[in-house]
Parts: sequence; C-alpha cells; structure tokens
Amino acid sequence: MEQTIEDPPTSAVLLDHCHFSQVIFNSVEKFYVPGGDITCYYTLTQHFIPRRKDWIGIFRVGWKTTREYYTFMWITLPVDLNNISAKQEVQFKAYYLPKDDEYYQFCYVDQDGVVRGASIPFQFRPENEEDLLVVTTQGEVEEIEQQNKELCKENQELKDSCVSLQKQNSDMQAELQRKQEELETLQSINKKLEQKVQEQKDYWETELLHLKEQNQKVSSENEKMGITVDQLQAQLSTQEKEMEKLVQGAQDKTEQLEHLKKENGQLFLSLTEQREHQKKLEQTVEEMKHKESAAAKKQQELTFLKKENHRLLNYMGLDYDSLPYQVPTSDQEGAEQNPGLVYGNPYSGIQESSSPSLLSIKKCPICESDFADGFCDHILEQQWIQTLCLKCPICNKVFPEREKQIFEDHVFCHSL
Repeated sequence: MEQTIEDPPTSAVLLDHCHFSQVIFNSVEKFYVPGGDITCYYTLTQHFIPRRKDWIGIFRVGWKTTREYYTFMWITLPVDLNNISAKQEVQFKAYYLPKDDEYYQFCYVDQDGVVRGASIPFQFRPENEEDLLVVTTQGEVEEIEQQNKELCKENQELKDSCVSLQKQNSDMQAELQRKQEELETLQSINKKLEQKVQEQKDYWETELLHLKEQNQKVSSENEKMGITVDQLQAQLSTQEKEMEKLVQGAQDKTEQLEHLKKENGQLFLSLTEQREHQKKLEQTVEEMKHKESAAAKKQQELTFLKKENHRLLNYMGLDYDSLPYQVPTSDQEGAEQNPGLVYGNPYSGIQESSSPSLLSIKKCPICESDFADGFCDHILEQQWIQTLCLKCPICNKVFPEREKQIFEDHVFCHSL
C-alpha cells in the first residue's frame, strides 16, 4: 500500500456504522487505463457539511476499515458553502495509482475517519480488442509512439521531481525536528516559557500540514520558514537576555549573602562581648552577695553588742532609756572614750540631764518613741530587712532574697 505525504485521519469503524449516502460519486468508469491521471467527480448532499481534513481514498474492494486505503487526496472545500450540491472533483496522479487489475472504489472519508460515500467498483487495466476496436495508420502509430515517449519522459521527470520534493520534505522534517529539540532544550532551561513553546510547536504542526497541502509551492513555503527562523532567533535573543538577568540576580544574591555573613560575624562578636559583660556582671553580683553577707554578719554583731550593753546596764541597775547620751569633748576622746564601744562606756559616770553638753532626746519616725542612742528597734528591723533583700546595682530595684533567680534575670536583662 502506497502513501502520500501525510497519513489521513482514519478509524477502526466497521462498515455497518458508515453513512454511504451523504456523498454521491458521479461519472465513475468501469476501468481506467494505467499510466494516466484520473479525475474523481462527486456531489455532496444538502445535510452534509465538508471539513478541511476530509479526504477521498482509493480502496480495494473488500476493505474493512478506513486504514486499508491504497492512496488518497485531500478534498478542496467549496468556494460557496451555501451551494455545496454542485459537482466537486479531485484528481489522482498516475504515479500513486494501483498497478494491478484488482477491483477498487472511491470512498469519501471525513476528518473523524468515518466513510460518508462510496463509488461503484472499477479496474485499472489497458483497453483490449473486446472493449474497443481501433483503426490507425502508420503515421498515427508513429505519433502515438512519439506521444508515448514524451509521456514516459514526462512521467520520469515527474518521478524525479517527486523524489526531489520528498527529499526536500525530509530535509524540512529534519529541520523541524531540530527546531523542536531546540525548543525542548529551552523549555528545560526556563519552565516559564513552556506555554510559548507549546504554542510554537502547534504553529509548526500547522505549518507542516500547510506545506504538505501546498507541496508544489516550495519557494513561498521557504519564505515562511525564513520568517519562522527569525522569530525563533528573536525568542532566543529574548531568552539570552532573561538568562543574563538571572545571572545578574544570582550575583546580587551572592553579594547579599556575603553581606549577611559579615553582619553575622559582627553579631557574633557583639554576642561574645555581651557574654563577657554578662560574666563581669555575674562576678559583680557575686561580690555584692559577699558584701551583703559580710554586712549581715556585722549587723548580727551590732545586735549582739546592743543586747550585751542592755544586759550590762540592767546588771548595774540603770535604766537604758533614761540615760542621756554624752557627747565627748575633744580632750576626752583620746582618754575616756573607748572607740571599740558603739554605745559608749557603760561604767562612765552619769551626768545630769540638765547638762548643756547633752543632745536632745531623739524620736523614732515610725513609732515616735524616744531614744537617745541613735537606734530604735524599728530602724534596726528595717536595716535587717534590707540586709535580707537583693538590690539591683543598676536601677536600685529591691528584690526579696527568696527571689534570687528573678533578681539575676533582672540584672542580666540590663546587659542585653
């Protein structure tokens, strides 16, 4: 089975599902002489609308599906679709016709692969004496032989031209394949152009069909191919520019990464300094804890000495609250005043309360009780509470000793 440029649309639909009455073939001969072109005449019914990819094929009698065609030709759409009942025709070249004497028939197949009409059977065989009696002279015989030679020569030229056209078509198909591979490569590089590539591929397929239909107009098709190549070059140039933008963007990202690395290094150094500062603050807090502990011990010693002083005064039968505080003079400081006693020497003589050297009796700001030694139980209690509290060295905020962890977190926050 021979084929032309492109395989037509076919299907595996059986004969029972075909509609042979929608296209009627006219003037079909009982046989056709081999070596010559034949013209197929047909008429479309009113309820049938032809389409661009409908075709007429030559089938050997006994065919089962539309895939068993021997050769085919695309139909030409009517100029006036309102008058489709006019006689249409399509011509088959002698080169593609069968060479045997089997019975064949014309079949009209639409673009869905469904048969819409079929002709009566016919044969391809030469005329014989039974069919026609021809009386010729010697000059006519020589003229017929000359015409036969010219026809053979023309047939050979047509074969050579067909081979050349087939080669050109093959080259165009190879070129098309190469272009499609380039488009696929570009598609893998940039997925954003996938839609455009698909449209371009469809465009090429449409152009290929057009080239197959207009095989005799090679020059005009070459110009269209040139235009298409220019479009591809323009697209390639656009993609190269986009690639340059992507490379520039990658360089910018690299610079930003380097800048972030530098900032990260600086932040790391700053964090190291903050940690060192935190360590210093922790050392300061430890020193303050030691100082507070020492102050607490001294306060305990002071309380103990005060109690001892009360005990000694009670032992001597003296009332501590009634004793006026005696301010020593400059001459008595070295001889009589013992600097080791906080509340003075309890064994020193008692002076009159009316002495002009005595200070006035002091009062506690809390309980308003009189005291002469400069100390009250409420004041001592407040001092003792302060020794049991933790005071921030930065903002002077006071925390209870039981909230030691909160105090350390507060001090650490000042270092951030």
